[in-house]
Amino acid sequence: MKKSVLLFLLITLFFLMPSLADAQCAMCRAVLQNEANQSAAKGINDGILYLMIFPYILVGGVGYFVYRSRRKKKNSF
Repeated sequence: MKKSVLLFLLITLFFLMPSLADAQCAMCRAVLQNEANQSAAKGINDGILYLMIFPYILVGGVGYFVYRSRRKKKNSF
């Protein structure tokens, strides 16, 4: 069981790596590609990636508390 959980976590972290994510929408990309200085595009892309982290943290926290409460109930019987 522990190996499958570890494998799942590693795969999840691999897919959530910011270097692999391309978070800009098509409209943002079209507007920002026209600029000579690409620092604004990089800044917006990084901001989008940072905002994407919080929903995953919240869902992971809720999942952890559900797992922990079910495990306590299972061990108490």
